[in-house]
Amino acid sequence: MKKLNCINSNSTLGIIAPASSNDKETIEKNIENFKKLGYKIKISDSIYKSYGYLSGTDKERALSLNEMFKDKDIDGIICYRGGYGSIRMVPYLDLKAIRANPKPFIGYSDITLLLNYINKKCNLITFHGPMINSNFNDELTKDYFINILENRSYPIIYDLNKLTENNIIYNKKTFSGKLVGGNLSLIVSTLSTPYEINFKNNILLIEEINESPYVVDRMLSQLISCGKLNTVSGIILGHFTNCKGDENSFDVNYVIRERLEKLKIPIIIGFPAGHDYPNITLPIGANFTYISEKNILIQNKKF
Repeated sequence: MKKLNCINSNSTLGIIAPASSNDKETIEKNIENFKKLGYKIKISDSIYKSYGYLSGTDKERALSLNEMFKDKDIDGIICYRGGYGSIRMVPYLDLKAIRANPKPFIGYSDITLLLNYINKKCNLITFHGPMINSNFNDELTKDYFINILENRSYPIIYDLNKLTENNIIYNKKTFSGKLVGGNLSLIVSTLSTPYEINFKNNILLIEEINESPYVVDRMLSQLISCGKLNTVSGIILGHFTNCKGDENSFDVNYVIRERLEKLKIPIIIGFPAGHDYPNITLPIGANFTYISEKNILIQNKKF
């Protein structure tokens, strides 16, 4: 795994929009809020562009990402928002340039595809965490973002006794693996493509937003049916935000338990990551061990 330099309070973070964007007023408001963290920033040219529901053409968005990695004045890259579009610009990524210029790359939601693909192809740790349009007024969201990206003290420890509200673990036992995954819709949509994540012997992070329980059911069933979930060492379930159905629907938590518990794989429920707050930063591609006796997730290899 390529070594990453920590960012610090004097670092410059590049802001890109690999997927969707917003109107200029909203973009500038969100950037001003992010500036309160104290970092210097450099904004990509494409962030204000609009191409239908995308922030510029596929080549424009890819060029912005490539140039941010090449730019020696940029210490880390944070995405403006998710939405849709990452998969369309991946063919235009300069993977050689990304490998040659390792630096923190942060996002979630639609950025799930980029986080896992860059990790897999460039041997580079990426970060599933808040973006420019996120709420950094949430203290845990802000603290984990700063501490993990700036200090990266070894080992990183997530104490689930404090972080998970109901402290629920299905099939509880110790397990280890490389952390992969992110948004459920993106995980499923990349199956059988060059961008499919590595499942085998890894720890799978899953979170989702605005999908009915039957849709969550369908996506989990697809992962089960194609044999992917049988190969993971453990599963971490993040926020399932606004995943509600009508009065005749199953509850999404019932769907998750009914679909996954029978796999006999250890599953952490309610980890605060994804489309709600706190949104805890997690390093994609890092090796972790869940220690059942202590109920902690601990980094087991330095990066």
